[in-house]
Amino acid sequence: MKTPIEYFYHWEKETPENVFLKQPFGNKWTTMTFAETANEARKLVTALNEMGLKKGDHIGILSKNCYHWIITDIAITMGGFISVPFYASLPKDQLNEVILKSDIKLLFIGKLDSWGNKGEALPKTLKTITFPHYEGNAKVNIGVTWKELVANKQPFSENFIPKLDDTWTILFTSGTTGSPKGVMLPFKSIAAVFRDEERYNTLGIHKLKEHTFFSFLPLNHVAERLAIEGAAFFTGGSISFAESIDTFIKNLQDIQPTVFFAVPRIWSKFQMGVLDKLSQKKLNALLNTPFISNIIKKKLKKALGLSKAEIVLTGAALTPVHLKQWYRKIDINLREVFGATEACGAITVTPLGEISDIGVGKAIQGIDIKIDEKNGEVIYRSDQLMTGYYKEEEKTKEILQDGWYYSGDKGFIDEHKNLNIIGRVKDAFKTEKGIYITPNPIENSLSKNELIEQ
Repeated sequence: MKTPIEYFYHWEKETPENVFLKQPFGNKWTTMTFAETANEARKLVTALNEMGLKKGDHIGILSKNCYHWIITDIAITMGGFISVPFYASLPKDQLNEVILKSDIKLLFIGKLDSWGNKGEALPKTLKTITFPHYEGNAKVNIGVTWKELVANKQPFSENFIPKLDDTWTILFTSGTTGSPKGVMLPFKSIAAVFRDEERYNTLGIHKLKEHTFFSFLPLNHVAERLAIEGAAFFTGGSISFAESIDTFIKNLQDIQPTVFFAVPRIWSKFQMGVLDKLSQKKLNALLNTPFISNIIKKKLKKALGLSKAEIVLTGAALTPVHLKQWYRKIDINLREVFGATEACGAITVTPLGEISDIGVGKAIQGIDIKIDEKNGEVIYRSDQLMTGYYKEEEKTKEILQDGWYYSGDKGFIDEHKNLNIIGRVKDAFKTEKGIYITPNPIENSLSKNELIEQ
């Protein structure tokens, strides 16, 4: 099993001139090769060491996705530190909560929509480093700037390789079900994901001739960290970013990635964008017309930025069946991915080449899934599981029992071995007549109505 940084060292040596990062600035794209990225990250490691940081120290990242985010993450691992990325949109009080919980010694502050009073969330003793300013984003005038930090620094020459049991990252849950919890993931977790993809070709990433990734979902979320950043390390591919919400579609159209992952909300927005310009009735008529049908499909896929996309994934929430069926009409097969931060990403996926509207896919090889007979809770075990919640032993014991993770999701496995998620165990409620209701299926039915967005 190899860690992400070992793959990066490989590409740094074998394909130094290949473009690794692409950042848009207006109509221009700034690119960085593997060699340039490594050089910048190595200078950063030297600077962090000179600041007195020690191996094992926690380092925070507060930024939207950008190429400095990736360079920072590489430097953190290269220096033997532990990355603790936060949601860039956190308001002051919630930011203060996770910063205090995380025990970070240093915070990188980058591309943000707003800064305002967030500085008040930072302890006075906390060291900060600010990314170079991104036009159209908030200006942050505290701490040391990236430019002055790495100026005249010699690149760190060591190829540090962490142990598999060392902590790779601490990812804080969104806090939608209580106070945010810091999920401690060891390098073994992500190394197991890479190993199993190499063994079983679950996503089919090896079959691709090109590996171009587009990063726009938060990089502090496990899905983006694995499916985009991790996959680029694994394959030696390139990562491109969106400049802003306004330029998102244009940036995506420019790149036309071969791998694309989005949440159902994004797929719904894409669909609405198409139907704003072309009614469903007219679209159906065009798709049912020989010869014209193929032209329309190609035009729509190019307009969506997905003309080259061969691996198209959906997840993080249940994707309505009618939405998947709509995309298949234009030859885009949305493959379900289901998992959790605590499981370091996916535990099920729609298998390669399979078209299914049932459930959230089949168990990835190497992962055991079963259903608790008492309440229908989905529980599973694998080499990917977290070591626990940071400084929260009691909460860890609640959901990690005898090597099994108790997900809190309610579901069943059907005759086709597909995992079906009904909702959350705690979401179910009892009516006055004693009938148990699970909200998700009802919400799913309502979402078929084009006039209901959320």
